[in-house]
Amino acid sequence: MPRFFSRSAGRFFSISSFQILAMFRRGMFYAYLSIYLRYFLNLSVTETTLFATLPMLANIIFQSTLWGRLSDRYQLRRTLIFWGEILGGIGTLVVWFVHTLPEGHRAKAYVIILGLTIVEIFWSMSNIGWSALISDLYPPSARGAIQGKLTSAGGVGRIAGVWIGGLLYDGLGRYYEGWGFEHGALFFVAAGVMFLSTIPLLALPEGGITPGEPINAISEPASHQRSTRWFVIFLASMALINFGRNSVVIIQSQYLFLDTGFAVSSRTLSTIVNTESLAMILSGLAVGGIVLRIGNGSGVLLGTLLSVAYLLIFATASNLNLIYVGSFLKGCAESIIVASSYAFASILIPPEQRGRRFGLFNATFFLSWGLAGTLVAGPLVDTLLHMGYTAELAYRWSYFAAVVITLAGFTLLAVLVFLLMPRSNPD
Repeated sequence: MPRFFSRSAGRFFSISSFQILAMFRRGMFYAYLSIYLRYFLNLSVTETTLFATLPMLANIIFQSTLWGRLSDRYQLRRTLIFWGEILGGIGTLVVWFVHTLPEGHRAKAYVIILGLTIVEIFWSMSNIGWSALISDLYPPSARGAIQGKLTSAGGVGRIAGVWIGGLLYDGLGRYYEGWGFEHGALFFVAAGVMFLSTIPLLALPEGGITPGEPINAISEPASHQRSTRWFVIFLASMALINFGRNSVVIIQSQYLFLDTGFAVSSRTLSTIVNTESLAMILSGLAVGGIVLRIGNGSGVLLGTLLSVAYLLIFATASNLNLIYVGSFLKGCAESIIVASSYAFASILIPPEQRGRRFGLFNATFFLSWGLAGTLVAGPLVDTLLHMGYTAELAYRWSYFAAVVITLAGFTLLAVLVFLLMPRSNPD
């Protein structure tokens, strides 16, 4: 590391580089996978959500039962991230190859879904190591601002990833929509980025706590018990908030692609998604100051209200300009919720339990990206289609359902922040 970098600046450069690469890959790959499964491989709406649900279930199960415990016992952080990315990259290449073997489209789709589920078992070690490492490297007062800056950095990577994904999806416009997945280009680039993302990790410390590190200030038995109750209520509220706002994430591209609706192209979709990414960049830079002024709990509530606004816009919009507005609000909400909820959780979690408890906290995010779609949005759309509703109206109702769930989480968190913790709020 060059001399003009301080140790703190050098560490942030490394973790932000990793974040940029991670979000590049996710934006490039997952922004278009739902469309490929739905319109190229002909799965139902509910079936398309399985590519997120099953892998995320595997991710959370192994975070909580294996990698989290291993991280806590041996205080491993960087090692888990490194090998998670390496094994994830290898697994991604294997998934593409195996999915080319069956002849039927549905068989190809389920090879991808089941293959990504197996990959997630190993990739989940990267997720848990990353969550714990940030808390190891930064004090509580700085975590919200750091997460905000990392969200901004990730937004930059996501913009580039979604743009590249849009180009590769149809082979730079020379082939057909779905070409990038069928012929492997998107799989190859995603795997390559995973391998590349391990390079910044080499400049980071292993992480973990040392015997001399001060343990969480909540050390008295009564206070510890109260903090545990707060953490459980916080997890419940975050589950509702995330399940609500993310229940439509998987089917959103399908909704925008509808011929009877907005009928966007893959290029227009990339612009819409990148509007969200731009909002993540801008709001991520400001979220540290926002959280310091209003507190972590209030920050999550603010982000939740922005999510509700975005959902209502998508549910009622009649022209594409409003979709851009909703996407911008969605990006702002994402940055604020991610940064403030992580900071809130990190204070409630004792250092010696970061692996396991961050596994539970991560579950409220990871499961919401797929399970909520499989249990709520997907079945609702399929049922309404079966009942004779137009496709556009069926998708719109899924957004209204998402609003109800999100508001339930908002209410529970407001009770925790403003009633149960009025004198001991860890903000």
